[in-house]
Amino acid sequence: MLVFFQFSYIIIKNVDEAFTFIATNYVRSKCLQAGSSCREIPCDTITIKAGVHTLRRKADLLVMKQLIYLDNAATTKTRPEVVEAMLPYFTEYYGNPSSVYEFSAEPKRAIAQARETIAKALGAKSNEIYFTYGGTESDNWALISTAEAYQAKGKHIITTKIEHHAILHTCEYLEQRGFEVTYLDVYENGIVHPEDVENAIREDTAIVSIMYANNEIGTIQPISEIGAICRKHGVLFHTDAVQAAGYVKIDVQKENIDLLSMTAHKLHGPKGCGLLYIRKGVRIENLICGGAQERNKRAGTENVAGIVGLDAALQLAVDGMDERNAKLEKMRDRLIDGLLKIERSRINGDRVHRLPGNVNMCFEGIEGESLLLRLDLKGVSASSGSACTSGSLDPSHVLLAISLPHEIAHGSMRLSFSDDNTEEDIDYILEIVPEIVSYLRSMSPLWEKIKKQEAQG
Repeated sequence: MLVFFQFSYIIIKNVDEAFTFIATNYVRSKCLQAGSSCREIPCDTITIKAGVHTLRRKADLLVMKQLIYLDNAATTKTRPEVVEAMLPYFTEYYGNPSSVYEFSAEPKRAIAQARETIAKALGAKSNEIYFTYGGTESDNWALISTAEAYQAKGKHIITTKIEHHAILHTCEYLEQRGFEVTYLDVYENGIVHPEDVENAIREDTAIVSIMYANNEIGTIQPISEIGAICRKHGVLFHTDAVQAAGYVKIDVQKENIDLLSMTAHKLHGPKGCGLLYIRKGVRIENLICGGAQERNKRAGTENVAGIVGLDAALQLAVDGMDERNAKLEKMRDRLIDGLLKIERSRINGDRVHRLPGNVNMCFEGIEGESLLLRLDLKGVSASSGSACTSGSLDPSHVLLAISLPHEIAHGSMRLSFSDDNTEEDIDYILEIVPEIVSYLRSMSPLWEKIKKQEAQG
């Protein structure tokens, strides 16, 4: 394990050794603050044991005995293979790829290679891949820049009510600038029907933006059908594939996708690197100006290590997709079936057209935030929805869009797995969640009201 101490870290073999190390150094630092050297005041066994006892009560954030991470829809752990691929571009090949001297040749080559292999994984051409800071930037660029470039055709945009806020807030921004946005309803399973998209298209529709898979309830949209409809009507089609990339097979050509956003850190790559696929021939304005990078479309020195990490993460995800998805689906379905045994619980989203590692449940009569805090105390990291809105007290806009009433939507929990999770993790969740729900309901006036109404028939 890694133990962080005084802005550095060392490798420790076990928890007991970790606490002893921290306690020893803490005592020594206090001695030095008092003006004495460690040789003058030895760290005796009693002192160290006292320090260990204190740290065991206070150091959960320094050394985690047990962590079950089930919030992979928010971010993922970077794979060791990805880190290994990135490291040389921090310390050895750190030259600016835009420079003309030989030292910059390797960073430039690495970017070109990554662009080529990523394009192949998405069914695109290498000159259609543009690297960005991440999914939010890619979404903003796709909508704002195409809306501006095609406003002579029309100022109408189509999206759905369950999009990520990177899309919804960008649409609100465009509305303030004279564009009109149609927000499509979704059905109770969280899926938009292609015929609803077609019925919403007008002569002045410039672009349709519908996410590939939802970040909260995991529903996978009929992207191929929607893409075909948009192509038939001559309307640009953008999809936010941040949650889908690496978990769903994507072919931008076959699916008639004109623009696609994705990011590295949702598929075990680094934070701070993403891309926007732009089909050749699509007109798009620059979102960031100030340099000639990315073929004069996106200014700023390239994040070489991040780009290499994105490439490595995507290749690992694509190569092991079938085997990994089978494992995740098995755990997902077992967990859903187990949690549905809890009284007045429900699964949100479609059971079939769903990301392999996504479980989103509601439990009536409790607050989701209380459930998450109790899970955290038991070493489980989970969420109630998008990490980008975790500070909000309002119920999820996605759950409201699938027609859940506020009081039920408030009791939501999202669990999202990765290949690192195990069947033992599922056993643990199935053990503690019913206990926590029962405990919270025992203190809930809302649950008491529900039970009284049941008794009255």
